[in-house]
Amino acid sequence: MKPTSADDFAHLVGELELAPAAEVHDALREVGGGAAAESLGQALVRRELLTGFQLVRLLKGERRGYLYGRAKLLYQIGAGSFARVYRAIHCDSGGILAVKVLRQRFLNDSDKCRAFRHEGEVGQLLRHPNIVAIDDVGQENGASYITMEFVEGQTLRELVKIRGAIDMPTALDLIRQMAAGLEYAHRRGVTHRDLKASNVIVSSAGEAKLVDFGLAGVDELGDYGLGRIDQPRTIDYATLEKLTGMKNDAIRSDIYFLGTVAYLAVAGKPALTETRDRNGRANPQRYRNAVPLAERRPDLPQDVNEFVSRMMSLDPLERWQTAADVRRKAESLIAKRNGAEAEESAADAGSVQKGSLMVVESGEKAQRVLREFFGKLGYRVLLTENPRRALSRFSSAPLPADCLVLSTHTLGAEAVEAFNDLSSDPFLAAVPAVLLLGSQQAGYADAARADQRRLVVRMPVPTDEMGRILGSLVGGRD
Repeated sequence: MKPTSADDFAHLVGELELAPAAEVHDALREVGGGAAAESLGQALVRRELLTGFQLVRLLKGERRGYLYGRAKLLYQIGAGSFARVYRAIHCDSGGILAVKVLRQRFLNDSDKCRAFRHEGEVGQLLRHPNIVAIDDVGQENGASYITMEFVEGQTLRELVKIRGAIDMPTALDLIRQMAAGLEYAHRRGVTHRDLKASNVIVSSAGEAKLVDFGLAGVDELGDYGLGRIDQPRTIDYATLEKLTGMKNDAIRSDIYFLGTVAYLAVAGKPALTETRDRNGRANPQRYRNAVPLAERRPDLPQDVNEFVSRMMSLDPLERWQTAADVRRKAESLIAKRNGAEAEESAADAGSVQKGSLMVVESGEKAQRVLREFFGKLGYRVLLTENPRRALSRFSSAPLPADCLVLSTHTLGAEAVEAFNDLSSDPFLAAVPAVLLLGSQQAGYADAARADQRRLVVRMPVPTDEMGRILGSLVGGRD
């Protein structure tokens, strides 16, 4: 029954234990018991005791679907044809979780329910920094659910849709991380079987996390064109393995589709024609007609092109044979580029070195400009894109550089937050730092906590003035 009055609404909220009773009564006194139910609901939303998602359901009189295990749903963050995903809070710890709930139309489908539980149970076996952790698998009022680690970020597919091709250092690091997660899973005897860009989440801190292990069973086929599938997998995997003559080639199929994800990251476009049509996905020509990476990105370094293309070789014997091979090669490419950058920075600095700077900036063009600018001042320049990673490196000894330079050009508030953390963290309190603000970013100056060791500089700035600023910081270190 729908609540009509504020009193009815307060009773329903209390019965479902969605908000502290004392705070609900305070809001009830504010609006009056005889007021409309929506008035109290809006008051509770303003006080952040309810979410809009909860309010809509409560006003409809719905009594189920708020709690799954000890997780209280806050709002929906994603949806697919198989399940919906919600942001939730743990009722006991207050921690943030993600909850995946099987859609109602599948509740009486034993195969779908079994596949959904399989996903959760497989996920519970895996604990790795590059795999989203599964906490609980269960049923609530007949609905199957999985609670898991909540990752603040977006899928790799969404990231590329927004940014296009990802810059080379970041792309290689993401590939390394994905391979590391896959390597761990394979060592535990678990293959993904549904690896794609929408099943990779990139956190706001730059961490790549694989999701939906075991979900391939959802797309289990009895397709007459492919034959009965003994091992659950998507139609994409089944088509690849039929084409290559390697049935259930689980590990190397995972590596092929890791290659398609890597291709998307470095090229900004998918390797395989994207389609929802099952016949289109089951067509072997989709794989034969994949545009070579060198055609899509002729400017790509040859070693990176060969690295990604080898993952996608149609001959399984020509692919990287294990995820560990992929990870090691990614690490080798990263080390090679870091070494080249260090040599270039030293050359730019000339024969006289005044010190070293770690510059945090994610834009490739801005990185080149800053490297050249600081190199001409006589400093060795180390570049990184991730402010959190930079702070982590300055938290240990020996320090990686004499001064930290954070640029807001592309990082914006993220750079300001890292700059402010320097003064609040005792392990970072002695680190000299400069926050560079763009000409249109003066508003960040008010949010930055500057002091004698940490200065805010608005760009553009004359070379000699920047030289004096850096000299005072690097020369004044303990």
